[in-house]
Amino acid sequence: MTADDHQDHNPVETDQRPVVSARAAECVSRELAKPLAAGLYLVATPIGNLADMTLRALAVLAKADVIYCEDTRHSRTLLDHFGIRTRLKPYHEHNAEAERPLLLAALARGDRIALISDAGTPLISDPGYKLVRDAAAAGHLVISLPGASAVLTALTSTGLPTDTFLFAGFLPPKQQARRTRLQELVEVPATLIFFEAPQRVTESLNDMADVFGDRPACMARELTKMHETIRRGTFSELAAEAAANAKGEFVILVGPPVAGEITDDDIAIALAVALQDMSLKDAAKAVSAALGVSKSRVYDLGLTLKAKTSQTGA
Repeated sequence: MTADDHQDHNPVETDQRPVVSARAAECVSRELAKPLAAGLYLVATPIGNLADMTLRALAVLAKADVIYCEDTRHSRTLLDHFGIRTRLKPYHEHNAEAERPLLLAALARGDRIALISDAGTPLISDPGYKLVRDAAAAGHLVISLPGASAVLTALTSTGLPTDTFLFAGFLPPKQQARRTRLQELVEVPATLIFFEAPQRVTESLNDMADVFGDRPACMARELTKMHETIRRGTFSELAAEAAANAKGEFVILVGPPVAGEITDDDIAIALAVALQDMSLKDAAKAVSAALGVSKSRVYDLGLTLKAKTSQTGA
């Protein structure tokens, strides 16, 4: 029996697309028919693939009196795709202080207001939390519609622990401030999640290599889009790949510290002994090799300890 004969005798299951399409249309119709109460609606939008828009989100955006967004041009493209003609107004970090009282006044009048970001879930690394805080304090209805999130999409794709995680947002653009921030997170017992701009991703990964050592890491780029890539490896491996193709939006994830990982106190004790006979540079090299941690981490801690000692002595 040939492959074709096999297919003839075992036809594939009946095409379900018409049924699914009809059910989806029915669901949207039901949501559109429901009255929308006055209040503030936080609506998640796709981070790349427009098919990730939820049916409930479509209905709320269609019924809202106004939609506030970061960039009206960007959001109009999204709404046009789904045939939604609701009025758009900008709400971003540059006009939030002026616009917030107007939004609160509109809520007090009984308006139905939707808030969206350029991509993903509102309030995650974009303005909005002060509006939610003030709206809730004034007794207005605040409802969040779940949907796409780059944070959770990246986290669940990595194979890193998901039971405890910390979203740390964007790192500081300047190296010293960035390394300081990373050092603050070294001992956090959780998977760490960062957003990073393409022009800084290589530098950030190199700094992570110095601060975090050889922890497992993952780099996700262009999530849900045509050129989505998810890479797992060492920081140096990820940095090399980012340098070769630093385009798109990046999410960097760092595994939690392993049990028994060397702490700053462990390093400080070893440094105190080594500095009795060595310069800080040589002591950092020796302690780094002995404890299996990055030399830069040991050196930076040594500078901090020397500064504290000088202040105490003064």
